[in-house]
Amino acid sequence: MEERLPNLLLKALGQRIRELRTEQGYSQEAFADKCGVHRTFMGTIERGESNLSFQNILKVAINLGVSLSQLFQNLEQKATELDRQPGSSKRKATAKGSRLQ
Repeated sequence: MEERLPNLLLKALGQRIRELRTEQGYSQEAFADKCGVHRTFMGTIERGESNLSFQNILKVAINLGVSLSQLFQNLEQKATELDRQPGSSKRKATAKGSRLQ
């Protein structure tokens, strides 16, 4: 898990941001506008595909009205749970065997 930890934490952070955003009733596009980023970038953040700068993390926290500690609350635990989900540890071959997911 150690080598996958950074990616798992990014995914957990993205899920946390999505959770807080939806609790506040923002669409992804509206929240992206509020943060001053493009909606597709916000999508990559919420899917855990973007390694955010500290400035962007702070911008997200401020616009969600939460502290940094609240934003990062239980991330390690969520990352561990993500690692335990079926298929998370290794890439799986498709039925054809020619493509990797």
